[in-house]
Amino acid sequence: MRYQLRPMRIEDVPQANEIDRECFPTQWPPSYKRDLLFRGPTHYLVACEEGAGPAVEQTGEGGTGIGRLLRKLRHPLHGDKVSASNQKVVGLVGLWIMAGEAHITTIGVREAYRRQGIGELLLIAAIEMALIQNAHLVTLEVRASNTAAQALYEKYGFTKVGVRPGYYTDNREDALIMSTDTITSASFQSRFQRLKRAHGERWGFTQTLVDK
Repeated sequence: MRYQLRPMRIEDVPQANEIDRECFPTQWPPSYKRDLLFRGPTHYLVACEEGAGPAVEQTGEGGTGIGRLLRKLRHPLHGDKVSASNQKVVGLVGLWIMAGEAHITTIGVREAYRRQGIGELLLIAAIEMALIQNAHLVTLEVRASNTAAQALYEKYGFTKVGVRPGYYTDNREDALIMSTDTITSASFQSRFQRLKRAHGERWGFTQTLVDK
């Protein structure tokens, strides 16, 4: 199975809420509809099963690819006329962008679709979206016990920079604060592009948000 990346639309909100309930049953879900309607600093992308609706294209020419994605991010309710309601949303990622910093607010994949490279695809997309929005670094919080997620983030250059004690309300577990170095630096980009190519070769994903 191949997957598409595209901006979240209003039609996706019920499926996004399903993913939240499955991935984070004890946490209060994000206000997806409000964020989409008021077009604030939070941006969302979804991963969908390929075959219905528009995908993000890998091209740097004319009005496609990066140009189209930028327009979709600015106007998520008025993108392609193909309905998103018939697409199966299998994962999502949210990015809050302010003052040159991008913070990953949520990232999740349906349980039945895990271990297929989708979570890593969403992380790649978040970093590329941060680049599109001219952010200089990416940060996130992760449960102290979630060593698998920490390993993925460390693979992409995130390091532990702090702790939020008792951050998670369900069990008062600590959150680790993780951050990248400057994502536009030559060293970060060299590593990132190498990992992105390796991910595409392994899982067959070729769609991207930023062309290098």
